[in-house]
Amino acid sequence: MTYPCFRLSTRIFVPLLATVFALALILAGFPNDRPRNLKAAEKATSEPAAPALAPDAATPPQAPSAAPQGPPAKTKKVAKGKKAAKQAKWQQAPPPGKIAPPGKYNAGEDPEYAERCGWPVKFPPPLPGSILPEKRIVAYYGNPLSKRMGALGEYPKDEMLRRLKGEVARWEAADPSLPVQPALHLVTVVAQGEPGKAGKYRMLMPDKVVNQVHDWAKEANAILFIDIQTGHDNIRTILPRFEWMLKNPDVHLGIDPEFNMIKSGKKPGSKIGTYDAADINFASGYLQDLVKKYNIPPKVFVVHRFTRNMVTNAKSIVVRPEVQIVMHMDGWGAPWLKRDSYRDYVVAEPVQFTGFKLFYHNDTKKGDPLMTPQDILKLNPKPIYIQYQ
Repeated sequence: MTYPCFRLSTRIFVPLLATVFALALILAGFPNDRPRNLKAAEKATSEPAAPALAPDAATPPQAPSAAPQGPPAKTKKVAKGKKAAKQAKWQQAPPPGKIAPPGKYNAGEDPEYAERCGWPVKFPPPLPGSILPEKRIVAYYGNPLSKRMGALGEYPKDEMLRRLKGEVARWEAADPSLPVQPALHLVTVVAQGEPGKAGKYRMLMPDKVVNQVHDWAKEANAILFIDIQTGHDNIRTILPRFEWMLKNPDVHLGIDPEFNMIKSGKKPGSKIGTYDAADINFASGYLQDLVKKYNIPPKVFVVHRFTRNMVTNAKSIVVRPEVQIVMHMDGWGAPWLKRDSYRDYVVAEPVQFTGFKLFYHNDTKKGDPLMTPQDILKLNPKPIYIQYQ
């Protein structure tokens, strides 16, 4: 059983060390690698960690939820006959596992397709202090209490920051036109497979853990994202709990529709969850109010996505000057599959900016190469938020 975390100041009778140790045991005992196998299998199974591909590459992260792994996105039905020919010509996507022939585009790379979808998106001019689009963000995702959760918790702090620095350097070399802003992306509310005392199927990290990772980010001249997996809780209830951290100018937000289970009533991990545009608009409106209240620079707001139904009514998402929204392609698989999902779920429904996630383990476990910065920079539009798990 998991237990919601209260503010540390209220823990009068429980020693701090025992509390943190107990949380670590809970996270270690309930892996949630958020398989996000974009369109492949019907059921996800727990995978053992694989060795890193290179000495300077972080071992693949596995997200930190106590919930069992959720099912991957469903496989699309294959078009036949004239419909298939028309689709292939229009999208110019290569066969699975292959690259496009000369003069053609891989899925997600075609500028004409992006233009037909509505790119580049028109949005209010960036306010002073905005990170995007003047910089590209490169982030490590995870939780320091779990090695299974992602690159952020896989290694001791100094080694983790060294590896992040290496990824930043690779992106700077690949695209000298954009400075790179390093980031740590901390899963601060973790979906759980059991209801816990609050009955909400989620666990809040203690303030001490959040402050610790914030300090790490400052040490690396990085920004911090706090990521929320609501379980059966409501984003309208849980987000205001983090005003104390979000009021900092270097702290930003991520939300994960996969683990928002209010609509289905299912346990996290047993079904892929969803957010509607109304939920996303609430969160961005809340961030807008914080920016005005504390007179701080605009917030970056990352929304994970790897299926169509994870975000509904995307056309109704409101873009505000004080909030920079990133629709983040969060699925794993072979490069052709990741490109395909980027095209179908991010490019096809423009909001503002785009992101792309790389899984050190899951992207490569079937022998496929990890996509390089050069690979990702061929996408159209070019992702401006890159996350490593």
